[in-house]
Amino acid sequence: MERTLAPLPYAKDALEPHITGLTVEVHYERHHRGYLKKLLELTRSKPEQDEPLEALIRSASGEVFENAAQVWNHDFFWKSLTPGGSPPGGELLAAIERDFGSLAELERRLVHAADGHFGSGWLWLALDFRHRLRVVTTHDADNPLRQGGAPLLAVDLWEHAYYLDYFNERRHYVENVVQHLLDWDFAAENFRRAPVPFDEAEPAPAEDDPSWQDPPRREPDREETERVYEVPIHSAL
Repeated sequence: MERTLAPLPYAKDALEPHITGLTVEVHYERHHRGYLKKLLELTRSKPEQDEPLEALIRSASGEVFENAAQVWNHDFFWKSLTPGGSPPGGELLAAIERDFGSLAELERRLVHAADGHFGSGWLWLALDFRHRLRVVTTHDADNPLRQGGAPLLAVDLWEHAYYLDYFNERRHYVENVVQHLLDWDFAAENFRRAPVPFDEAEPAPAEDDPSWQDPPRREPDREETERVYEVPIHSAL
């Protein structure tokens, strides 16, 4: 399998003023391309060379996983953005209102989760195995695919994604991405393509299995920080 760097879906300066062309240039040409180069070196003449990225994310470990995941995560991140943003609608908007109450509340939770995330990583809007929307953050290269989730949108929380534009103001960067750049048409496409919930004719996970249960229903604490998989994403597929 020949792996190549996926082209950006827009010009490098198209996300300005919220993300500058210089940041995109450095992020895409040095960091994203660098992960691909390292992955090619690690898998050359090995069985992993012909494995799809998704398969490596689910099965690999160490440097192969880290670089495969970072290539996939960056591909997904660039597609999660679009100049000027796009509003959600249809079935996705209905799911947002079902699971968060409103788009405004989802946007608040996205910013809050990113602001509370320590260190490098990723912010995701993802579906769990019951087709419920979840806001989660992951550390380093980790990805909801490894937990059986279906990512809908991603925001890069590594410093190289924002430092040239925002210095250490990650919250400001995420606020601008969430308010002005998210591609909800891309999210809707991923929502439609996501695996359906497990067949209810099949045995459901045990009621006392904490790996799949939601926490007790309650009004969210405004000061609550959402950490990595506080709401687990478990696959029964």
